[in-house]
Amino acid sequence: MTSRGDDLPVLVIDGANFSDFAGFTREFSRLLDNYTWHGNLDAFNDVLRGGFGTPERGWILRWLNSNASRVALGYDATIERLNQLLLTCHPSNRSTIAARIAAAERRDGPTLFDEIVGIIRAHGPGGGESEDGIFLELA
Repeated sequence: MTSRGDDLPVLVIDGANFSDFAGFTREFSRLLDNYTWHGNLDAFNDVLRGGFGTPERGWILRWLNSNASRVALGYDATIERLNQLLLTCHPSNRSTIAARIAAAERRDGPTLFDEIVGIIRAHGPGGGESEDGIFLELA
């Protein structure tokens, strides 16, 4: 962590350090104090709320080489993740996940990168959980 002029802590992840979702999970987890995030996006949302090793009162997430991450966490990674979810999801969710897989195979809809960025932005200015004060900087 470093600090910026407005005294918000800056946590940095680097898209050059990973090429898939498992790598993103490891890269983000290294920022956390005494907690390891295992890749569940609902849990990721919880981590961003605080209490899991992130700063308590707002912070900046600086994502270096985010364009490389946009590619690495694109449609192929999205399809892979959704296929894994399909194996373990509740039967009532299977048709929804299957439809999301079909859309991703057509290169339609949000990618895994888009989903992660959306979760982070929900915790920042204008988001539904903006009180968490997380600012995302894609670099």
